[in-house]
Amino acid sequence: MEKTKYKDLVDKHTPKENRLYNGMIAFITGGFMGALGELLRQLYAYFFDIPTSEATMFMIITLIFIGCLFTCFGFFDKWVNFAKCGLIIPITGFAHAMMSAALEYRKEGMVTGIGANMFKLAGSVIIFGVVSAYTFGLIRLLLGGIA
Repeated sequence: MEKTKYKDLVDKHTPKENRLYNGMIAFITGGFMGALGELLRQLYAYFFDIPTSEATMFMIITLIFIGCLFTCFGFFDKWVNFAKCGLIIPITGFAHAMMSAALEYRKEGMVTGIGANMFKLAGSVIIFGVVSAYTFGLIRLLLGGIA
């Protein structure tokens, strides 16, 4: 079969995604995650009587814990299938990537399984995050803007 005919056949049978609907769902879910994070931050600041900057650390730890817990129970993948990037982009997506890789390789042992493979999915995020932060920090320094 020719490549163009094959491509046309594949395009004909590939389901089309509704980008507007998916974008709205991701926007609403991401907004909900932001509101949940702010609610947690305010609750921690109020109940522990600490500054909101310190309460932010507790909020992040809580969201990471929830993301890991729901990944272990198998809920997270189902929710991401519905919510799209609304759950993947926040810190919960990073926690899910780490925990799913750890769960996948847990039978190989603590060191060669979990320890060696935990960063498979998240390693690229960490590397490119650090490199881009360094690059943009250097650009900001060269443009004279450290305040």
